[in-house]
Amino acid sequence: MKLNELTPAAGSRQSRKRVGRGPGSGNGTYAGRGCKGQNSRSGGGVRPGYEGGQMPIHRRLPKRGFKNLFRKTVAAINISDLDRFDSGSVVDTAALIQAGIVKGAFDSIKLLGNGDIQKPLTIKLHAVSKSAKEKIEAAGGSVEVQ
Repeated sequence: MKLNELTPAAGSRQSRKRVGRGPGSGNGTYAGRGCKGQNSRSGGGVRPGYEGGQMPIHRRLPKRGFKNLFRKTVAAINISDLDRFDSGSVVDTAALIQAGIVKGAFDSIKLLGNGDIQKPLTIKLHAVSKSAKEKIEAAGGSVEVQ
């Protein structure tokens, strides 16, 4: 077998159906759309979810729960994540995003106390837990809540 002898498996490649190209094509005249009606027209048809005037399913089913419009999303990070920063550096929102520790949309960042730290760091975040604050200050760093 040579490269020029390779062919696709039989029936795996099928040409696109070209509609509205005359009666000889098998899909001429009405081009597979039937005769008259909303769906035969250009741009015709109904929007997704429309059930012909019947009460749609998304309105028939009961709604459950509560969606808070004013919810705040908090990105949580741990002290163990701060190992990658150099000693004496300032850790703020921009530094955490650049380091790839926090991603996506969030309203604030909270530092939690899971893990240990030996480097003195200056932390400037929206919220810091009590245990995290104690560990950072024990390592010689400082915490500034914005």
